[in-house]
Amino acid sequence: MTVTFDNSYARLPDRFYARQAPTPVAAPSTLIVNKSLVRELGFDPVDLTAEVLTGNMLLPGTDPIAQVYAGHQFGGWVPRLGDGRACLLGEVIDPGGARHDIQLKGAGVTPFSRRGDGRAWLGPVMREYLVSEAMHALGLPTTRALGAALTGERVQRERGYPGAILTRVAASHIRVGTFQYFAGQNDVEGLRLLLDHAIQRHYPEVKTPFEFLDHVVRAQVELIAGWMSVGFLHGVMNTDNMAISGETIDYGPCAFLDAYHPRTVFSSIDQTGRYAFAAQPDMGMWNLAQLATSLLPLFPDQDAAVAEAGEVLNQFPDLFHEAWTARFRAKLGLSRSEDGDVELISGLLSRMASSQADFTLTFSALKNRDASHEVSDEGAWDSWAPDWQARLTREEDPDATMARANPVIIPRNHQIEAAIQAGIEGNYAPFHRLAEAFTHPFSPQKEDMDLTHAPTPDQRILRTFCGT
Repeated sequence: MTVTFDNSYARLPDRFYARQAPTPVAAPSTLIVNKSLVRELGFDPVDLTAEVLTGNMLLPGTDPIAQVYAGHQFGGWVPRLGDGRACLLGEVIDPGGARHDIQLKGAGVTPFSRRGDGRAWLGPVMREYLVSEAMHALGLPTTRALGAALTGERVQRERGYPGAILTRVAASHIRVGTFQYFAGQNDVEGLRLLLDHAIQRHYPEVKTPFEFLDHVVRAQVELIAGWMSVGFLHGVMNTDNMAISGETIDYGPCAFLDAYHPRTVFSSIDQTGRYAFAAQPDMGMWNLAQLATSLLPLFPDQDAAVAEAGEVLNQFPDLFHEAWTARFRAKLGLSRSEDGDVELISGLLSRMASSQADFTLTFSALKNRDASHEVSDEGAWDSWAPDWQARLTREEDPDATMARANPVIIPRNHQIEAAIQAGIEGNYAPFHRLAEAFTHPFSPQKEDMDLTHAPTPDQRILRTFCGT
């Protein structure tokens, strides 16, 4: 072993988790190992065998647990959730001193499975591997995928599918819902222990609960603004799916936009559009309000605590507007701020919505100063472009700014679905091709330029599924 496990969360009291080893699988085989992440963490690749990636063999120093948490799911309160199909093996410290959780997702039944089978099938494992690694390549905070393995077993959903397990890496798996669990249990001691642990792990400079809240608010502002700038739709922003580290976590029915519209919904379980694309900032603030509420039991003077929490939360709209504007200003090639920039951005987005313009292709085309093929409503491009082009004349290097802000390749739904279908049939070449292509979204290889294409009408995927 070239890394040492140091399992700080497992040293918390027993009520924070259930001790839970992975359930062995029948015939493990490796699907993929993320070699670049292996090097970053300091692992020796020879340690990450199929037996290790499925939990059939535990590395020395692991202390497997399933974490407990609660959450609001589509606005409805669930007082006890927890890792229903995941096993936190432990924590490693990389050569730079950063701490990382190593978790197996799909590792079997836990006390929190709620009648589930604790397993994952190949499709969601492929999706999370591809999308989480693409998000990392796009420069957005995210959990990572260290590897994926096949179990040699069938998992029953609508029908039988190949079973698989994802090895997930995270700064931590502490969620808004983790705080909600202890607050909901009226466990003030547990809440304080959790807060102290989270501060030490993520924000060691913090001295008070509301300084902690402020840091989490700012991390989520930057994260969600980043999502919006690349057309990412999380799909299920429940409070148990918001990490206090500011990482994107839990890639279930997620998707990247093809045709742009602010009210786009992909998730098959989002019947009301609660987590529609344009709703993500509001839902982020709503989730943060639940975190603030969870911290209130720590204070004897509730009125003063509510007032202070409100001051922290009320920063969100202005902070988000600033972060969102900076992201989209860069997408237009603008590195400096001028009056009228927000109107310029909004003017393009409204024309994109009415034209059903492809989100990624439109911004990618701006480097050629002509996105009229995408913004195709009569007169839409010509009524917007002159003001933008005049604005560009006051910039030093707009092309470089756009190149850094506008990916050429994103994980498109139809491409991922095609790779999943091939994988079900035992052909993993399309998956491996996407895994490599998504690592360089701003400068794709020539042989991957076909991956930049928008789906044809018959290729469009309009619904995505969580896979549980």
